[in-house]
Amino acid sequence: MAQVTLEIEPLEATFGATVTGVSLRSLDDETFAAIRRAWLTHALLIFPDQHLTREEQDRFAARFGPLEFRASPISNIRRDGTVLSDTDHDTIKSIRGNEGWHMDSTYMPVQALGAVFSAEILPPSGSTTGWADLRAAYDALAPETRELVQDLRAHHSLYYSQERAGYLPTRNAEGGYDQYGYHQLDVPLRPLVKVHPETGRPNLVIGRHAHDIIGWDRGQSEQFLDGLVEAACRPPRVHHHRWSVGDAVLWDNRCLLHRATPYDLTEPRRMWHTRIAGDPVTEAALNHAAV
Repeated sequence: MAQVTLEIEPLEATFGATVTGVSLRSLDDETFAAIRRAWLTHALLIFPDQHLTREEQDRFAARFGPLEFRASPISNIRRDGTVLSDTDHDTIKSIRGNEGWHMDSTYMPVQALGAVFSAEILPPSGSTTGWADLRAAYDALAPETRELVQDLRAHHSLYYSQERAGYLPTRNAEGGYDQYGYHQLDVPLRPLVKVHPETGRPNLVIGRHAHDIIGWDRGQSEQFLDGLVEAACRPPRVHHHRWSVGDAVLWDNRCLLHRATPYDLTEPRRMWHTRIAGDPVTEAALNHAAV
């Protein structure tokens, strides 16, 4: 049996760990099983100095389940190699929108399981990525708030979050949008509290895509949801990773918020995002659940 050399160093937060002593491009089954156990425990795993190709990143991510999409660039670098910094460009609007705390694909019928994210080109400063622990945030709620949120449900929409932030993309000739996530399906409805299907721990389901709690007016709903996010994203429930080229990160999208942070858009940056699809049984929106 292969020797597992995993070295796991927990972060100074309620979640997360740095993992060394392993190459993600060549994992035996025993080592992968150890990584998966650590992922369920810590929710965020940081793997320094991996330098994965897109194919290697996708192959690692696919060990956790089917992919929602393969490695895609999050970047201000055009195909011709020039740097894009026009704040009115749809790509930059998407980048800036991601600076709000969010969970991936809650605006889709099935929320993402998780993601693998890696750094290829970085600006000299800035561009950290933050995560926040929604398990610990739920645990920290005052008893009366915990009782209140237990039965609340909210809609989740990329249209809502991008418009509220001022970053809606340009409509196409047919009056729609060409980017991923701007669909015409019924707006997903999700509970504010969800029990993790593998760990059994309850956590909040909030972030910039959540809006219009059922039975509340928009102003009341926004104030309450904004307050939940603000409270969740405080130490010791947050961690911001300062990237080095070659780093790879794996996170559990079912129980963490994440966000990009601003950087100098005149400097080139290219990250690669592989999204792991959620289980359609456990991660479906309430109004998109399989019959």
